[in-house]
Amino acid sequence: MAFTLYALLQASLLIVNAVAVLHEERFLRHVGWGSDQGIGGFGEEPGIKAQLTNLIRSIRTVMRVPLIALNSITIVLLLLFG
Repeated sequence: MAFTLYALLQASLLIVNAVAVLHEERFLRHVGWGSDQGIGGFGEEPGIKAQLTNLIRSIRTVMRVPLIALNSITIVLLLLFG
């Protein structure tokens, strides 16, 4: 498989899919990345762990409907063009 723009987009779609299916109580809380783990004080900058959990939560919230459409388009393209 050649390194093309389509392959790069497909790999990024797979990564976003992997982040979107992470379950907070089953997986993230067991590794110490639950929603209650990264609470800081007032005026403090959030750490990298809190920023990553916020990124995962926002990807799950915002990208739910676009991921369905992008996955459907990718499946159709793969069926048509191999």
